[in-house]
Amino acid sequence: MTTRTVFFVSDQTGVTAETMGHSLLTQFDGLQFRAVTLPFVSSIDKAKEAAKRINAAAAESGLRPIIFGTLVQDELRDELKGTNALFLDFFEAFVGPMEEELGTRSSHRAGQAHGLADAVGYAMRIDATNYALANDDGSHRDYAKADVILVGVSRSGKTPTCLYMAMQYGIFAANYPLTDDDLESNRLPPSLQAHKSKLYGLRIAARRLQQIRQERRPNSRYASAQQVQFETRAAESIFARHGIPVLDTTECSIEEISARVLEAKGIERRVRP
Repeated sequence: MTTRTVFFVSDQTGVTAETMGHSLLTQFDGLQFRAVTLPFVSSIDKAKEAAKRINAAAAESGLRPIIFGTLVQDELRDELKGTNALFLDFFEAFVGPMEEELGTRSSHRAGQAHGLADAVGYAMRIDATNYALANDDGSHRDYAKADVILVGVSRSGKTPTCLYMAMQYGIFAANYPLTDDDLESNRLPPSLQAHKSKLYGLRIAARRLQQIRQERRPNSRYASAQQVQFETRAAESIFARHGIPVLDTTECSIEEISARVLEAKGIERRVRP
């Protein structure tokens, strides 16, 4: 299968170009892409060097690369427009129409999206991340401060989702792993009962859970079909008995889990990415 080279070019970290570019590439099934990120292309010399790499890739493969760019400065974009590639620049696509609609010219200043201009928002994300780490897997249980508490069996996606919500949106998210004692008793632990309104359950299909656990602890009781079946059934019983809203995470990314939880709980994002 032919592989197409894709360049993500930015005058900053490249996160925006990667995120938006990958979202578009996922719409093309059955194709293979080789991704190359070129961050901090913030001068003419660096833009020329990037153009040289892109043209070399085109010559080597015989196919035009695809460029996803977030370059603010017109002269930097012009360097890449001259390459043997399909150049898709998000700033050029959207800033021009916005300038026309708003009746004013944008600042054309690099680094606005991911800098420290919003010091308060940055500090809030740090605080939320520290909170998520301290309240991971029921280790600290400072639930009074939580915006949401994710509940579920081990490896259902609680920890990465809490960290994502913290780092992206400044959400104070804790998580509690249901233990064998909790599952056998079919009761909420005392530490959660006072915060029932903050709870959100994560369920996962037994087959997928066993696969994840088998990769972590091969041939263990923890990863056995019997244990996994018991835990998933018992967790469902607890969710139903206590009226805890639930999301199936079997086929969900952490981005989707986070968005669905925040929407379902009506939690406002404190900061924006």
